[in-house]
Amino acid sequence: MLTEAEIEAFEADGYVTIRGAVPTDVAAACRAEIEDGLRDQGIASDVPSTWTRPLVRLDCPWTPAFAAAGTQPVLHEAYDQLLGEGRWLAVPGVGGTIPVRFPHADDPGDAGWHIDGSFAGPDGAWWVNVQSRERGLLGLVLFDEVGPDDAPTELIIGSHLDVAPIVEPYGPDGASFSTISAALSPRTLDRSSALATGAAGDVFVCHPFLVHRATWPHRGDRPRAMAQPGVATHEPFALDGVDPGPVERAVLAGLGGTSGQPS
Repeated sequence: MLTEAEIEAFEADGYVTIRGAVPTDVAAACRAEIEDGLRDQGIASDVPSTWTRPLVRLDCPWTPAFAAAGTQPVLHEAYDQLLGEGRWLAVPGVGGTIPVRFPHADDPGDAGWHIDGSFAGPDGAWWVNVQSRERGLLGLVLFDEVGPDDAPTELIIGSHLDVAPIVEPYGPDGASFSTISAALSPRTLDRSSALATGAAGDVFVCHPFLVHRATWPHRGDRPRAMAQPGVATHEPFALDGVDPGPVERAVLAGLGGTSGQPS
């Protein structure tokens, strides 16, 4: 269970870290299946000559190992606390994609500051609206030990509070995630940041509006893998102030102009 202090920090910072959320043996079993997926593309994590690209993105398997990883009670308890019991969609696994990043000098092509989209827009791109339709949380599930030199994801602390006012004028229809990301202000980008580093099995549970990016180049000596699933909600956030959970409260705080100055 998340403590009251952790929930308060989530609302202010936009994320909470659950260390050891996925047991070591389960994370290792998932990592072995990731290796299988890489081998299917002619890549071996212990053969640097096969690391010809900075990024390989795999679909997250729906296998028993990943089912065990994605359904850990500590994660489901956190989702209940942050979104409200019964308000999010449980799936039998992790979901999303698995970006595997390799030591490589080339730009991976996805390293800009952005928020993730949550639903398919009319142009086929990922879109988002202020009610965060179809997405309640973003997860970053580490399947390797990730240090500061291993191309970790970088998170802008408190940036989720700045995003809600950018999205709100687009109404229920929303806008593409790229449109919203391009409208981020220098004030947001001046906020302090944190790196999603840790051990295999650590999970960063993020607000859906949290601004983040991949870092590059990867200066480590081995590939690193993580999953980045969304946690879907049954209904968009009402934003009516009636019984809001921590995720919705943070959206309301951003809309109310209470996000404060860059920290």
